[in-house]
Amino acid sequence: MDPPNPTRLAAPLSLRLAVFLLVLASLLASTAVAHNDHGLHRNYLIIVRTPYEYDRNLFKDVSSWHASLLASVCDMAEEELDKDPSAMARLIYSYRHVVNGFAARLTDEEVRAMESKDWFVKAIPEKTYRLMTTHTPQMLGLTGKQAFHGGLWGKSNMGEGIIIGVLDDGIRPGHPSFDATGMKPPPAKWKGRCDFNSSVCNNKLIGARSFYESAKWKWQGIDDPVLPVSEGSHGTHTASTAAGAFVPGANVMGNGLGTASGLAPRAHIALYQVCFEDKGCDRDDILAALDDAVDEGVDVLSLSLGDDEAGDFASDPIALGGYTAIMKRVFVSAAGGNMGPQHATVANEAPWLLTVAAATTDRRFLVSVKLGNGVELDGESLFQPKDFLGVQRPLVRDLSDGTCSDEKVLTPQHVGGKIVVCDAGGNFTALEMGAALREAGAAGMVVINIQELGSVIQPKAHALPASQVPYSVGQKIRAYMNSTEDATGELVFKGTVLGNRDSPVVAAFSSRGPSKQNQGILKPDITGPGVNIIAGVPRPAGLMTAPNPLAAHFDILSGTSMATPHLSGIAAVIKKANPAWSPAAIKSALITTADATDHRRRPIAAHDGFPANLLTLGAGFVHPMKALRPGLVYNLSAADYVPYLCGLRYSDHEINSIIHPLPPVSCAQMPAVEQKDLNYPSITAFLDQAPYVVNVTRVVTNVGRARSVYVARVEVPGELSVTVAPDTLRFTKVNQEKRFTVTIRPVGARREKGIAEGQLRWVSRKTVVRSPILVSYKKFVQDTAHLTH
Repeated sequence: MDPPNPTRLAAPLSLRLAVFLLVLASLLASTAVAHNDHGLHRNYLIIVRTPYEYDRNLFKDVSSWHASLLASVCDMAEEELDKDPSAMARLIYSYRHVVNGFAARLTDEEVRAMESKDWFVKAIPEKTYRLMTTHTPQMLGLTGKQAFHGGLWGKSNMGEGIIIGVLDDGIRPGHPSFDATGMKPPPAKWKGRCDFNSSVCNNKLIGARSFYESAKWKWQGIDDPVLPVSEGSHGTHTASTAAGAFVPGANVMGNGLGTASGLAPRAHIALYQVCFEDKGCDRDDILAALDDAVDEGVDVLSLSLGDDEAGDFASDPIALGGYTAIMKRVFVSAAGGNMGPQHATVANEAPWLLTVAAATTDRRFLVSVKLGNGVELDGESLFQPKDFLGVQRPLVRDLSDGTCSDEKVLTPQHVGGKIVVCDAGGNFTALEMGAALREAGAAGMVVINIQELGSVIQPKAHALPASQVPYSVGQKIRAYMNSTEDATGELVFKGTVLGNRDSPVVAAFSSRGPSKQNQGILKPDITGPGVNIIAGVPRPAGLMTAPNPLAAHFDILSGTSMATPHLSGIAAVIKKANPAWSPAAIKSALITTADATDHRRRPIAAHDGFPANLLTLGAGFVHPMKALRPGLVYNLSAADYVPYLCGLRYSDHEINSIIHPLPPVSCAQMPAVEQKDLNYPSITAFLDQAPYVVNVTRVVTNVGRARSVYVARVEVPGELSVTVAPDTLRFTKVNQEKRFTVTIRPVGARREKGIAEGQLRWVSRKTVVRSPILVSYKKFVQDTAHLTH
């Protein structure tokens, strides 16, 4: 692998020495700020203006310039280095690509001194982000009955040659999902490195690095050097979901037996560790990893981390790094967050990111509860014993608060040989409940999910025979128990069952819109498989011994973290098949071809059983085969977002920080673009101001048949009138563009609040291009377009 870039991972020793010498020179020249710099040091992200021509001529590179800026306010010559080792590490990172600025350890006094400097734009205190914690390739149509002709993999060579950069918490070296058998070397453009030895680094895992220079000042236990190893499951799981190799015989505790693989099994993986187990992900380390990733040659970035309170785009490392990525034609898939079902909790909201929600697949690990009255009710469990005697046993309650969390009442006299019904949500996890009941001699357990989680079950590998059931099923069990003094039940283990026609269902944990930062853009964008996903892990959770060797390497996890690498892998496959497409074109293809209905052709439901609205689902559930041939796309270049940011009333300094290293811009020199008019694949309109008529402009690009005709079909509720002009688009060549306007107005008396949903479909002989339409009668949040950033 190539040697490290000498100008960055963190500020190297030579640069740190340069900082010290520059400060000393500043002190001797009486230019340093006179103050005691032995105060409390904290990590800050310092945003600065674009360097003048004078600065470029004086300093050999941006790192030297940043060092001089830091030197002008830090009187480090007075520090006793033997008493304050941090003195040589005040400059943590000097960023080249993702933001115009640097990360440094500063006192409050030094930050105040910076505010008077002409180069200073903003100082942002340290912040911690968090992780948003195989059957799916076949379910999504990547494989088919005729693997070469029937699936998307056959049309794209499984993402061969595409590099997926994964920012996460490290991986398990040597995991079978990272085997390189049959993999070609990475493309010549790859400039990254793998810090493991040659027995781990290979043509599959081509990059593995750890970014911790900022985190080590915040959390104990992070010491130099750090290899990107994690005994936690997250990073291994997400990386193997995106691009894991084929692993025949993969299973979870004997369930889901089959060949595991990532969504782009021939793609390369570059792992950037920015998170640490039980600690979090440091903002400045995330920026540093993105800074290097976009320079090293990744094609897709998979970000299963974020913060729903990240703030505006000028302060959010994922928004900043994501913009630089799309400027370099790198596609970015980011987790929408796990703060649902509360509204306005979606994370990673920038319009240049694909924001992903999570839903179930059609696979279940069934364990039915057969009641004494003959009624059979479905639940799930990963522990599926082969020798469990299927007989009716006494069905009893927990004698405490119902949560089976008080071991004092879980006695052999009460639970021995019986099936105990427990409510989730107590002091014990479901696994701990099972362990306590097994110790007391219980024969089995039924865990009733909390009501807020609805129909979605996340089964565990329990310590005894068990079934986890939804709250609604639990109420039926309780009603039966209340109807008789001799309630009995039987656990019927049915193993892995595919083809659940009620799927997908959006998970309760999946964060909901609207976006707080740009409410005129529908977020999340799309939904992917994110519940009970089988992928690689260092070791499975649970208390049971793995029944076979491969079961020790795989587990199920749930979260938008799991949905995100699905979309990353699919994007890699599409990019391989269509290398000329921009990130916006790939995103448009995914959004406009997503399914809005489940396997029964009914509207996709949320966890509570009601149809999921657009703020929950986005455009729909991903359909990769359709996305390969979308017909039309809504394209955007990186520069197209600049007038949009002006419309959000960001300052010129903030916009120039976001779009760095593009040349500086001035909003006064360009017309602003309203949120509704950004050329986005979905449409959001507010009917909150007279005359209550909104015109929305879009441009589509033909990427399908050269000679094609598309006719507009609008489906909206009767309270709305939506017209499209022109209503027919005629194309004569590929990449031809056509503009149209959508006019939205209420019919009759306008509602004062609430939302209405519909869709615009452009229909040709073989293709349907669908854009969701979201109309609100009042603003969701205070209008950010009128705020000063």
